Amino acid sequence: MGLPLPLLAPPEQPTSPKPAWLKVRAPGGPSYIRLKGLMREWNLHSVCEEAHCPNIGECWEDSTATFMILGDVCTRNCGYCAVAHGKPVWEDREEPERVGRAVGELGLEYVVITSVNRDDLADGGAGAFAATVRALRRFAPACRVELLIPDFQGRPDALRIVLDAAPDILNHNTETVPRLYKLARHGGRYERTLEIFRRARRAAPRLLTKSGIILGLGEEHLELLETMRDLRTADVNILTLGQYLRPSVQHLPVARYYTPEEFAALAEAGRAMGFAHVESGPLVRSSYHAKRQLDGAAAGA
Repeated sequence: MGLPLPLLAPPEQPTSPKPAWLKVRAPGGPSYIRLKGLMREWNLHSVCEEAHCPNIGECWEDSTATFMILGDVCTRNCGYCAVAHGKPVWEDREEPERVGRAVGELGLEYVVITSVNRDDLADGGAGAFAATVRALRRFAPACRVELLIPDFQGRPDALRIVLDAAPDILNHNTETVPRLYKLARHGGRYERTLEIFRRARRAAPRLLTKSGIILGLGEEHLELLETMRDLRTADVNILTLGQYLRPSVQHLPVARYYTPEEFAALAEAGRAMGFAHVESGPLVRSSYHAKRQLDGAAAGA
């Protein structure tokens, strides 16, 4: 009988150090502490925490927060995303009311409502988005509402449910260039992403729309510009561009770090394409400076 061989863990891929411009101060202001406590007390989730957003302290201190509804387990396993994936069990019909009450109690001025992908639900979670908007209108009527939606597997009826709730901004992130979709966006389709914006524009001509791209997954400059043009052709109003930061060694590696100067040049290119507002920088995420994005788009529209 042979001797058992020891199991050796595969070596971790070497990671290059993060540039100095990606360092941020740890959160801890009074508004941050209060909002974090309320999240725990009312059993609410925020994508700010789940996705390890580097701007959580700044945004929460600015009375802006991103709530993640429909649980914290995603049915998809995207190669860049820190949110847990698996088989969701979350179905809480009281969650929209809790979100509305929390926003009203905190006096938040701007909220983003997003969710994990819920491909297990018949409507992909669209009904929960609409119910949350209605609750926010009751408990916090002065608060502006942005919906950051999944693709609902391309279901037009699900998108219609969301649009009928009349958010202030409809957001769906493109994330990367078409060539990298199979690598990075498991279950996603590039053409499906563009069709969301085309349908939204036909159904709600005056609605502000928004999308975001993360840089550093291996995209080439020309295909990045072409993706930006595709979004503008679909009449997307607001564009966000930010650096991909690898959540763990199990996620896709960072192909390269873009400099602040490169982000500034891309912002200029986006404005030249006709975007009403472009938020571009190493630490930019979809919800970063969301209030300012809305004001900038409204002024440029």
